[in-house]
Amino acid sequence: MLKNLSVQNFALIEKAELEFGEGLNILTGETGAGKSILIDALSAVLGQRIGTNLIRTGCENLRVEAVFLLPKNSNARKILSELDIEVDDDNLIIARKICRVAKNNSITVNGCHVTLTALKKIGAALVDIHGQNENLAILREENIYSLIDGANSNIFGALQDYKKIFESWSLQVKNLEDKRRAMLDSKQRLEMLRWQENEIAQADLKPNEDEILENELRRLSNAEKISAHVEESCQLLYGDSDLNILTALAKVEKNLNDVAKFDSKLNSAQKLLEEAQISLQEVYSEIRNYADEFDFSSATLDTIQSRLEVIYQLKRKYGDSVEKILAHLQKVRAEIAAIENFDSDIENLQKLISTLEEQAKKRAAILFELRKTSAEKISKIIQKEIRRLGMPKAKFILTVEQAENLTANGSDNADILFSANVGEDLKPLAKIVSGGELSRIALAIKTVSAGRENSAGTMIFDEIDAGLGGTTAKVVAECIAKVSKFKQVLCVTHLAQIACMADTHIQISKSDDGNRTVTQVKILDDSSRVNEIARMASGVENDVSLKNAKAMLLAAKKIKLQH
Repeated sequence: MLKNLSVQNFALIEKAELEFGEGLNILTGETGAGKSILIDALSAVLGQRIGTNLIRTGCENLRVEAVFLLPKNSNARKILSELDIEVDDDNLIIARKICRVAKNNSITVNGCHVTLTALKKIGAALVDIHGQNENLAILREENIYSLIDGANSNIFGALQDYKKIFESWSLQVKNLEDKRRAMLDSKQRLEMLRWQENEIAQADLKPNEDEILENELRRLSNAEKISAHVEESCQLLYGDSDLNILTALAKVEKNLNDVAKFDSKLNSAQKLLEEAQISLQEVYSEIRNYADEFDFSSATLDTIQSRLEVIYQLKRKYGDSVEKILAHLQKVRAEIAAIENFDSDIENLQKLISTLEEQAKKRAAILFELRKTSAEKISKIIQKEIRRLGMPKAKFILTVEQAENLTANGSDNADILFSANVGEDLKPLAKIVSGGELSRIALAIKTVSAGRENSAGTMIFDEIDAGLGGTTAKVVAECIAKVSKFKQVLCVTHLAQIACMADTHIQISKSDDGNRTVTQVKILDDSSRVNEIARMASGVENDVSLKNAKAMLLAAKKIKLQH
């Protein structure tokens, strides 16, 4: 509920601060005093767009601040949680500042800056405004469903059961559409994939083949140098010349053997020399074998170069190594298999969709029957209220008709049929109703549904009494009072019959000092209320009008106690 509204430099209001109470808060005053300005100011902190033209003349900015008390289970708390805005002590403070220089504008919710879009979402969960424009909202199908579904607690569970199946069905329908599109696109892709598979498979690549071939290519490309170095090494180790290493070592060995006959000190050197000879002979044998086995063939070199060119071309297309090319081949084969399984996948999806559709239709049929019964029941109750509100011959019917298609809300269509007078056919309410009639129909609906709605905790009726009088005005007053038993209500009115129902009566007046016009706001005490009701009912304040006002207030009190 709205606890406090503070307004500064808003149109004719220089400064005003109002405390609102529970129940019915009535705003009255002469025409042009500024009653609607207060509603506009409240609308500003609820997210309505306002311009700099509302900044009081001579001022640089306007400011509006509202304090709301939030119930634990309010929808507003969920929205605030999504926006990461904390609520302490159940209080929500919304402040909005509009400056002549737009960059200085600001919107804060509990100290957190928010966008106008976010503010509008929060505001819709806090306050429900009913004027002739806002009443058009009852004609929207989602609100008609809300009215019907809210009248029977069993519908919520049935709707959740249906939605669960519907969401699964919708998901699989989308999957089928995606699968079919992919199948159409896949014909060309399958041709390309098979070409890639054939190209890579024909190459018959072996792991690390490129590295092995590159090493062989390097060896064969340098065959002449390798052969020359090997041959020279063989000659140096054991060639025809007397200068070869092994022949020279043999001479050294003979010399040491001769020395050993006379002195044993070189025995160690003799052994080392023997080991060196053995090692060098092994070296020579290995080099000689390498030289004998070394086979250079230009044809082999050409073959290796051609093979590496094939691998190089594959690397350019599919990866910078043989391993990556082979991995791509596996991926291609997996995708080919998936495409070739499209027919089977589509058939399985179609079976699943058919099963889910049957389940959804069964649940939709249950939902339809519940809604049909609920619509018939609540139509009668609302029609009774409408007839009390000055349309004694009116007919009001909430209709629920089966539809062919499944939607997120079921498989039916809801509408409101209305006839204001005898002899007139029932027609869709949106096509025939006048603004005044719509206001009273909206009031009838809110009177019936206020006690069970889990929506905004505050409701505003902005001059809903336009064009009313007499008995109808009295019934409207009783309806508004009835709504205020379940919700906080703010009501701008010109009718004394409605004003006398107030739990909190706020008077708006206007004065000037010759230079400036100022709107003033004050909460009336019991004595002042009598004077204001007398003025509203009779236009004058005298003994007769004051006595009549007191009688009206007493009668209103008794009516409220009955409700």
